[in-house]
Amino acid sequence: MTDDRMLARIAALLRQAEGTDNAHEAEAFMAAAQRLATMTSIDLAVARAHAASRTAAQVPAQRTITIGEPGSRGLRTYVQLFAVIAAANDVRCDVASNSTFVYAYGFAEDIDASHALYASLVIQMVRSCDAYLVTGAHRPTPTITARLNFQLAFGTRIGQRLAEARDQARREVVESRAAAPGTALALRNKEVELREHYRGQSKARGTWRASSASAGYSSAARRAGDRAGRQARLGSTPELPGARTRLPR
Repeated sequence: MTDDRMLARIAALLRQAEGTDNAHEAEAFMAAAQRLATMTSIDLAVARAHAASRTAAQVPAQRTITIGEPGSRGLRTYVQLFAVIAAANDVRCDVASNSTFVYAYGFAEDIDASHALYASLVIQMVRSCDAYLVTGAHRPTPTITARLNFQLAFGTRIGQRLAEARDQARREVVESRAAAPGTALALRNKEVELREHYRGQSKARGTWRASSASAGYSSAARRAGDRAGRQARLGSTPELPGARTRLPR
């Protein structure tokens, strides 16, 4: 399956998820979208392993994912959301010091799938958080603290859901191809190639954290964010500006 066909099918699943009021159906559609991304990624990894030569589009690449404008507040939770989605799709990330953009390292189809998921989920995260804050249920916790805790919990839950869908898809593919050991080998080779690419290209220093120790904690906001992450649906949204911009060499 080509990258464009994969994205078209994922978009169809996302529209179905967005169009249902049933939380279980929405969950199924979201898991199906992640499984499709995973299975397509596996197929392409196997194809690359058997190819005599490769084009530029068939090797790991760098891409800049724009998160927000300089001076914007609260971008760390947006970065965290992209990072957990990327991790579920074999994409590594470096984060700008001001959290306005992310350097994504991976194969094109994996970065595309990550961005498609992020573009939908970041809108849902902001809307569900705003709806929670309007109720006043976070008081007397300061709004900024409640917002941070809600969105951190939302991102954490999304990461868990996508990782579970990815792992299930991988198990299904490997088990169904038990007689073809090349699949497991291709996946290991892909992991090694991506790791070497990242080590060779990344200039990151230190460890990035989504929040500081002084940011404050709200268990109520965390629970609300976790619930919203469980109920989040995937829907088609316009791409964020700069999402396909390649890093300067």
